[in-house]
Amino acid sequence: MSEVVKVEGLFKRYGKHAPWAVEDVSFSVGEGEIVGLLGHNGAGKSTTLRCLEGMIPFDKGSVSICGRDIVREPVKAKANMGFVTDDHAVFVKMTGVQYLDFMADIYKVPVDVRAVRMKELEEVFALGDSVQNLIASYSHGMRQKICMMGSLIHRPKLWVLDEPMTGLDPRTMKAVKDFMVQYAKEGNGILFSSHALDTVAKLCDRVVLIRKGKQVSSLNVREIAAKNPDFDFEEYFLSHESD
Repeated sequence: MSEVVKVEGLFKRYGKHAPWAVEDVSFSVGEGEIVGLLGHNGAGKSTTLRCLEGMIPFDKGSVSICGRDIVREPVKAKANMGFVTDDHAVFVKMTGVQYLDFMADIYKVPVDVRAVRMKELEEVFALGDSVQNLIASYSHGMRQKICMMGSLIHRPKLWVLDEPMTGLDPRTMKAVKDFMVQYAKEGNGILFSSHALDTVAKLCDRVVLIRKGKQVSSLNVREIAAKNPDFDFEEYFLSHESD
């Protein structure tokens, strides 16, 4: 199984004398895998994802996406990735269609191909006629949907999401979960952070647990479930939070 992302010895802090926001974190995501990044508020999940994506510089360590180093080959690395932030940053003066076309242009998706992909994504996210409206008029959940659609327009090998279910209605939440499973089965890798333990337990193949910037453990969810069907994932997580 090839790795779509590999993080080794990642360190990041905000200021010369500040404590480490992320300290010696290492993990990977392989083709066909869904990996969850778990931790309390302020644990370092979003910082880890932003370093991985190349949004912010890190102090030590390395990140490679499909074999491309995020520092030495940032454009080629990012071409293989789609990223959805937790703040749903998007150009609000564009319509939904304009935004999707813009993202397709960025990733050099041919016009005929993007039309097919927009239709496929609409079946999952169901924006309907709202895709023709200005994003400024969108609700929180609708902005989350258009950000997800934009991040997928080029069918990235690595799909990264920071708290992806926040603001989604139950129908869309189920549709996204089903899509994630199918997308991974097609040979892509998915990495996402979440507080929803039941979602993580059901979706993920592996889970990386971070506490106060440090990697506490890495669990193979599938192996644990096979060996111990009664394993209480929530209890395990909470017990490590109280260390």
